Amino acid sequence: MTGGEDGLLSLGLGWGTYLGMGAMVLVGACLQGVSGLGFAMFCAPIAALLFPELVPGALLALGCPLALMTGLREFRAIEWRTAGQAIAGRVLGTGLAAGCMALLSVQTLSLLFAALILAGVALSLKGWQVAHNGRNTTLAGLASGLMGTITSAGAPPFAIAMQHLPAHRLRGTLGAVFFIGAALSLVALAVVGRMGAVQLWLSLLLMPWMVAGFVLSSRMKLFMRQQALRPMLLTLAAFGALGILVQTLIHH
Repeated sequence: MTGGEDGLLSLGLGWGTYLGMGAMVLVGACLQGVSGLGFAMFCAPIAALLFPELVPGALLALGCPLALMTGLREFRAIEWRTAGQAIAGRVLGTGLAAGCMALLSVQTLSLLFAALILAGVALSLKGWQVAHNGRNTTLAGLASGLMGTITSAGAPPFAIAMQHLPAHRLRGTLGAVFFIGAALSLVALAVVGRMGAVQLWLSLLLMPWMVAGFVLSSRMKLFMRQQALRPMLLTLAAFGALGILVQTLIHH
């Protein structure tokens, strides 16, 4: 019996479940490698419904190195000022999330965020222009910190705020932002006891699928036109918001 089979059996996973998880991770990693975001927005809603053991620890443990690889691949294109503003907003938003959850239920907040993101996508499709400046980037980071802490999907605000950035700058900058954000989240999960050996082992078993998706994205991004990036980002943002709605309504 191979080490992989031993690992699957020890976690109570069948090959069908493992292959389903792997396919999901591969597609999510490829989306993020091409557009700069999408791994959590694509994987988190599906995992919450079909593979709850992956949320949030194992997905974060996969998303952290994926973001690092994306950032390193586009390292020269990173806008460090933008990344710093986004990270500052995200840290503040993470802190505010605790206060919000003390005042309102998680379900109420999740529905509110999902509705706001869908409204933002609709306005963007109708021609609403979001200026790429420090204030909007910090606000996107703030919203991302709030949403990420409460719903585990923190990327949609960045999809709206940064939709007009050149593709290589978007990928590099968000790679830096998501790497630091995911690393902080993993530390927080470990502190509260929600990131243990099982989650780490699951992420290691799925790591080859993540790497394969990233490698595939390196080829696919060569055929990605700048004009196609904005619709892709808005589609991913809408998918993430709908995923939050589905999760909230199912678990309500």
